[in-house]
Amino acid sequence: MIVSLVPLVWPVRAQTFDPRLAVPPDSLNANLETLPQRPDSLRQRFDEARLITRLKAYSRRKTIVGRAASALFRFTQRQDEQAGLDAVLLDRQFDRHNFKIVRRIEIRRLDAFGYSLTDSTRRPRTFLEKSGNALHIKTTRSRIRQVLLFRPGRALEPQALAESERLLRQTPEILDARVLVNEVTTTRDSVDIEVLTTDVFSIRGGYEVGSATAGRISFGDDNFLGQGHQLRNSYRYGRNLSSNSNERPQQWSYEGRYTAPFRHFVYAQARYRNEYNYRSGGVSVQRDFYSPSAHYAGALNLNSYDLNVTLKAPPEGEPYIYYPLRYTVQDVWVGRALRLRSYDLGYENPGRIIVSARVLNTAYGAIPNPSPITIPDYKNEYRNGMLLLGTVGYSVRRYYKDRYLFGFGRTEDIPTGTLVSFTGGYETNSAMPRRYFDVRLATANFSTRSGYLYAAVALGSYQLMNKKRRWEQGLLTTELTSFTKLYHFGNWQYRHFLSSKGTIGLKRRPGDLLQGITNDRGLRGFSPAQPILATSRFTLNYETTLFTPLSLLGFRLAGIAFADAAWVSDKPRGGPPFRNSPYTGFGLGLRFRNEFTALRTFQILVGYYPRGLNAANGVRLFESSRETVTFNDFGLGQPGTGVYQ
Repeated sequence: MIVSLVPLVWPVRAQTFDPRLAVPPDSLNANLETLPQRPDSLRQRFDEARLITRLKAYSRRKTIVGRAASALFRFTQRQDEQAGLDAVLLDRQFDRHNFKIVRRIEIRRLDAFGYSLTDSTRRPRTFLEKSGNALHIKTTRSRIRQVLLFRPGRALEPQALAESERLLRQTPEILDARVLVNEVTTTRDSVDIEVLTTDVFSIRGGYEVGSATAGRISFGDDNFLGQGHQLRNSYRYGRNLSSNSNERPQQWSYEGRYTAPFRHFVYAQARYRNEYNYRSGGVSVQRDFYSPSAHYAGALNLNSYDLNVTLKAPPEGEPYIYYPLRYTVQDVWVGRALRLRSYDLGYENPGRIIVSARVLNTAYGAIPNPSPITIPDYKNEYRNGMLLLGTVGYSVRRYYKDRYLFGFGRTEDIPTGTLVSFTGGYETNSAMPRRYFDVRLATANFSTRSGYLYAAVALGSYQLMNKKRRWEQGLLTTELTSFTKLYHFGNWQYRHFLSSKGTIGLKRRPGDLLQGITNDRGLRGFSPAQPILATSRFTLNYETTLFTPLSLLGFRLAGIAFADAAWVSDKPRGGPPFRNSPYTGFGLGLRFRNEFTALRTFQILVGYYPRGLNAANGVRLFESSRETVTFNDFGLGQPGTGVYQ
């Protein structure tokens, strides 16, 4: 059982400046592809109208049932949803104001509950909304200025307004944002800019009961003191004692991290983890290619690990023998994005040539030293080494905005574009030096008429530097993400989602195994009777999400139906997994989502699994916070090797 400290409802304060009056230029002149047709409210089916009418009638009664229906459900469609969708390409929203001097920037911040960027008449009304705002510290103006790509007194660069709005929405402390030009005060050579933001209630906490004497307590804040600092803590207690009397495991564990943002999109982080037979800590400073306008990126990571490991299972009845393993990892990388020439006056070319380099050094302070040595070549797994990597790639990044993907009406950003990259590297170690090669291709397209399609493929492998030049630890990965346009069913909306991921091992070493097929790696809610070991895996996930106009205790309701399939292969050398019958799962459920809290999504699902489930009838009721799909951006990050997990 998890108890989360999240408030439940929302509404909105009247403002002098109504954001609905400041219409982006392209919203007035958008083509038919970017502006979808609004649904006809008269085309509601009779069954839906009858259901809503009956619920409304019950909510007006002064009986116990009527009062319960009135408290649980909201039937009034929000004004921001009635406004329809505004799916547009972000790049050219503010073209006519390019290179004007920014005269003033006015920042207006709205609390987490009871306010809306699209409805200036909404304000907090309930006790829970007002109480939540009283506990919440609004994001400071200085933190918002850190994210903006423009400054007073400087010329407005192309796409700076649209990119600033998108970057504000990407921060964990802000739910939605609008960056608009005040057309009333704008002149031919200068602009006044309005920045409006809605906060997320950033405090999160939970309590998970494992048994009468064991559990986990978590606490965090995604906007500590309104500065955008992120604090995460997790404490677990009551670890069960080992059945072996000679082994006394640590009864508690702790994991925490603190992240602080600075100007120019620089983030610093400190982290620590302490549990039985495992301790680690580290610090890092990083700056990503946060936007196509970013020229430089890089990071410095320092990590230390102190573990006790066992090399093999002991005979039955004998205790495990642990050996100390201590090592440090120093990781540094730097990247440069080169702009391409633009032949469109006032419009920046979204394409970039990106080059980057990385040095990853691993130094062991203590390695397992059994005597006598009974594990062949065990030292090859624990050897000092340095990995040098370099990447060159071509990236095109564009962003659309739409609604009803993961949220209920809030603005959501959809990345599209093209990415082609090649990575080469060299690993030095005490055993055998190796080369590394990797190539990746990715592309995505979006249209409000046909939906979204993303496809990516990557292939990487090591090559031993000996006479045979043998290849090893190869990895082929594929990914596909797609969703349809938004369909309307009266006041109800729905989409279909389809995704797949393939992880194909090629000439893997003995012992290289994938981490099962549960949850994000395959079948949601799947709990196998025995661990499923695999060297290759391919998953296919389908989902239909029905967005309803109903609210339950401040959480919007959506119905979902899903079907998942996963093919696996346990061949030692890897290879395609399709020769075996797939594991499958089918289910229905409800999704509850509160947009205004850090812990936004809660799902109750029931699934049926024809094979492999640790249950007699193959049916399982479970909860999940898994998102429908995840987006991949088209900016290159640090050079790296393929992740086999």
